[in-house]
Amino acid sequence: MTLARFAFAALLSLTAATAATAQDRVVPFSAAQLRMSYAPIVQHVQPAVVNVYAAKVVRENNPFLDDPIFRRFFGVPGGQQEQMQRSLGSGVMVDPSGLVVTNFHVIDGADQVRVSLSDKREFEAEIVLKDKRTDLAVLRLKNVKEKFPTLELSNSDDAQVGDVVLAIGNPFGVGQTVTHGIISALARTQVGITDYQFFIQTDAAINPGNSGGPLVDMTGKLVGLNTAIFSRSGGSQGIGFAIPANMVRVVVSAARSGGTTVKRPWLGAKLQAVTPEIAETLGIPRPTGALVASVTPGSPAARAGLKLSDLIVSIDGQDIDDPNAFDYRFVTRPLGGTVQVEVQRGGKPVKLSIPLEVAPDTGTDEVTIKSRSPFQGAKVANISPAVADEYKLDPDTQGVVVTGVSDNEYASNVGFQKGDIITVVNGEQISKTGDLVKVTRDPARLWRITVIRGGQQINVTLGG
Repeated sequence: MTLARFAFAALLSLTAATAATAQDRVVPFSAAQLRMSYAPIVQHVQPAVVNVYAAKVVRENNPFLDDPIFRRFFGVPGGQQEQMQRSLGSGVMVDPSGLVVTNFHVIDGADQVRVSLSDKREFEAEIVLKDKRTDLAVLRLKNVKEKFPTLELSNSDDAQVGDVVLAIGNPFGVGQTVTHGIISALARTQVGITDYQFFIQTDAAINPGNSGGPLVDMTGKLVGLNTAIFSRSGGSQGIGFAIPANMVRVVVSAARSGGTTVKRPWLGAKLQAVTPEIAETLGIPRPTGALVASVTPGSPAARAGLKLSDLIVSIDGQDIDDPNAFDYRFVTRPLGGTVQVEVQRGGKPVKLSIPLEVAPDTGTDEVTIKSRSPFQGAKVANISPAVADEYKLDPDTQGVVVTGVSDNEYASNVGFQKGDIITVVNGEQISKTGDLVKVTRDPARLWRITVIRGGQQINVTLGG
């Protein structure tokens, strides 16, 4: 055997060994392999990828149009003007009955949604489920009787950095487009896009219009749903982020079961990141894990025995680097069972079994303020464990939380936002929704209001 043949045989042997230990991942070893095509994967996947068109009517007040002289001079009607805002995204067919998953931000506030298939047919769609916390939404095609091609979801925990992936979508509205790259990183938790930050990063070109489209692996399965890019120019710069398929699966399952909201496990504990200073204090070699900052009495965490200052290091055997990683791992577990959590307590390992159950949603007493006041049109609720979990609040927080704001009402014009906590109005402490209803019944010339937004206290004075 010549040296060249020996080297080639050795390379084949090494490749076979690598494939056996790396789930059939094979490095190309010849020019012929480099000329291999992704066409069979694309042909399999493309029929299940759709374009999503969303439109909403926006009413705008133009102060010039309230001036009768201006209206008469220019011959335009007064009052509000309506404008149609449109957004474009992509989606994936996940059920043959016509169920499509896309990004929440693609259809947020939409009055009309249409879905265009790869064969150019268009269908009206209804929004079945919206989940802002994950930036995911599920649509259903209207008035259809046929079966549609679908895309199978992979176990995204099997993905590895360096895996080849394809991104499919409708960038800039030019039409369905395929780009390729690799998985650049896993478990990106400092992106700041959604409540559950645990993204797959890729260098496959992703641009505006790709949102909601699939990131697929070399088996043709969905490994993630493209949702955002990091860009200084507005176009692709090789840093894109996808929501892992395991999170997509949770939201799709909720929609399939007829739910309009996603029910998730509730821990009942506040976690914080481990800084280098904290790591030094704890005597651990590197700043990793999730440190327990507080535990809600009676919560699953409390009943399982989780304690203040415990350091969570793994969940079901998977290492935990920070609180975001824990949140993702925890909420993608199915309700009804238990999860095994390992903590470091006083330098010793302790294993706990935490039940997977939803947060209680009793006593919220959600109401919409209708009296003439700065709160008119605001929907507010008491801070129950479920509300606290949704808005990432301490359950002991005093006040009521804004859960919604109607358009073109006083509350919207003043600037109240979903998640604001109202604590004091005209010197009256607001502990429950009934307090706010009572204090707003009496008209006032001035309204002195204390609001907590993003952890910061804001004091404002408004005219009546």
